[in-house]
Amino acid sequence: MSSSAVEHARQQWEEGHRRFQHAARDPLAGDPLHAQLDAVLGALRRRIGETFTLAELADAYPGSEDWAREVVADRAPVPNWPRTVALVADAAFYIYARGAVDYRP
Repeated sequence: MSSSAVEHARQQWEEGHRRFQHAARDPLAGDPLHAQLDAVLGALRRRIGETFTLAELADAYPGSEDWAREVVADRAPVPNWPRTVALVADAAFYIYARGAVDYRP
């Protein structure tokens, strides 16, 4: 994966994380969103492993909304949860990226 493609993915993850933080401030939405985030982070950990590069993480990004949808449906469904899957997935990738061996802020 090219460095520009990795950078583009990182920008998407960062924007999703910002939107997640904003949405999670809502007292009614915060706990369910964090439960969804935890479920998707767990799935990322199983899919990617603990040692990875940003390029490997970016390679896993396309199609992630599909498996994230399955994870949230199985582990953290709440009313209207399908509307938040993309947001939660992007936030999870943003957080998980910090563990990449080549991560730089």
